[in-house]
Amino acid sequence: MAGIRGKSGPPGDQNAFRHGLAGINQRRANGALNPTEQSIREEILVGLLADKGAIVAGGVLYVIASGAPGFDVSKGFASNGYGVHSPGGYSLLAALVSEVVMTMFFLLIILGATDKRTPAGFAPIAIGLALTLIHLISIPVTNTSVNPARSTGVALFVGGWAIGQLWLFWVAPIMGALLGATTYHFIASEEAEDVRPVVAPEVFGSAAILR
Repeated sequence: MAGIRGKSGPPGDQNAFRHGLAGINQRRANGALNPTEQSIREEILVGLLADKGAIVAGGVLYVIASGAPGFDVSKGFASNGYGVHSPGGYSLLAALVSEVVMTMFFLLIILGATDKRTPAGFAPIAIGLALTLIHLISIPVTNTSVNPARSTGVALFVGGWAIGQLWLFWVAPIMGALLGATTYHFIASEEAEDVRPVVAPEVFGSAAILR
């Protein structure tokens, strides 16, 4: 329940480790439920279910948090924001760059950790630790999104400014995901390996003679 009371919530490092551990458990659960590669149609279905699940989770957190004395949803309720609604007062541009870059690298790590050429069983650890680091870096900037569903789930209960700024936390993660997927395709995909230049052994022999 990252920053459930806004800026008066738990310290950012505690939130980061909570999210990281949750990421490890979530990835392990996903692997257990569907250990094979998902089709695009299945991925879209999972995304839609994640949005609905985030809203339900936001409702559960709201019911719990509203039972505490002095709870004020207008203080943020862990919503993502920029400007005066950023935990550190960061600008729109800073929030945009942060979310795009964090999402891009997160996707690169996910694709690399789940690649069939990677030793099996370590993906949850790599992804969870990456999510921890991402939160340590970006909680002060935006309260960390890198996931439109996470942003939407709480923004709907805060309303007002949270809904007004929600667009950024859809646009930036989508941009970051596209950049991450494109980058991975060019630097680490099997197709990229096939087109890498191969230096013939005789070239090394010629180089040795020239020395």
